[in-house]
Amino acid sequence: MERFCQGDAPAFDALFQRYARPIQGYLARLTGSPATAEDLAQLTFLSLVRARGRYQEGARVRPWLYAIATNAARDHARRHRRPEDLTPEGELPLTAVADTPEPRDAGLERAVQRALAQLPEGQRLPILMHRFEGMGFAEIAESLGLTESAVKVRAHRGYARLRELLAPLHQETAE
Repeated sequence: MERFCQGDAPAFDALFQRYARPIQGYLARLTGSPATAEDLAQLTFLSLVRARGRYQEGARVRPWLYAIATNAARDHARRHRRPEDLTPEGELPLTAVADTPEPRDAGLERAVQRALAQLPEGQRLPILMHRFEGMGFAEIAESLGLTESAVKVRAHRGYARLRELLAPLHQETAE
């Protein structure tokens, strides 16, 4: 990132190659739409280019980039508040990114997505970043502008709520 800030254009290509897919995956889980995630990932990297003057030398790039992506998703949600189109069965549509393998259990994936959608954003974001993006709590705290202990508390409460929401599914599979 420091090389890019100093005018080294190939450094941007390296950043894009390293972070584009993880950022797009994160945004797909956050928005529930692979197409929207692709647009927001592009917007994230455009914002990175525009904000390179605000990058502080020595700062970690990953949390900064995830903060930009999270803000892009929030802005998009504010601008596009509309109800989701439901399937005839009254469920959220299951969409899959074309270049990813089929989920092992589509029903389980839908149940987890529905449960995650029921969590407040303050609990959902730390869980998405921790569980699905493999980020540590310190990185998440840096991305969200919180203390590490606040992130741990939010994640703990979110995981506890997910267990409650998914308990009927767990009991169903145990029988």
